[in-house]
Amino acid sequence: MAKKSEKVVVLPCSGIGKVYGALARETTYELMEKVRPGLAVTTCLPLLVINDPEAVALVRENPVITIDGCPKDCAKKSVEAVGGNLAKTYQAIKFYKEHKELKPEGIAEVNETGRRLAQVAAAEVAEEIDKLAAGEEA
Repeated sequence: MAKKSEKVVVLPCSGIGKVYGALARETTYELMEKVRPGLAVTTCLPLLVINDPEAVALVRENPVITIDGCPKDCAKKSVEAVGGNLAKTYQAIKFYKEHKELKPEGIAEVNETGRRLAQVAAAEVAEEIDKLAAGEEA
């Protein structure tokens, strides 16, 4: 059994200009602001790339869930590269494949349908956050 966690890092890809990158970010905001405020935290992905000490410490000392917008898995690979505590990975398209009625559109921000999909995705990811916070495996 893993140790209980006061924070779970949710790290979306940067995915600028891509709808699934926007969905990954929107899902993270939903988790941090509404679904698991105080428990779900994030950091800036480029800070990991430049080995920022605070960002690296955050992902090493807390369980991390990544949400990537494409198969390149930039968020996942960035956490692995700094020896982060990677607990669970997602690709944002998975949520759309499971809920085709909620097609996201937009690149800087998702549309209303995309925001509803982010809410659905956040509910699923929240279950993993709760397991990690309780010290269970994701």
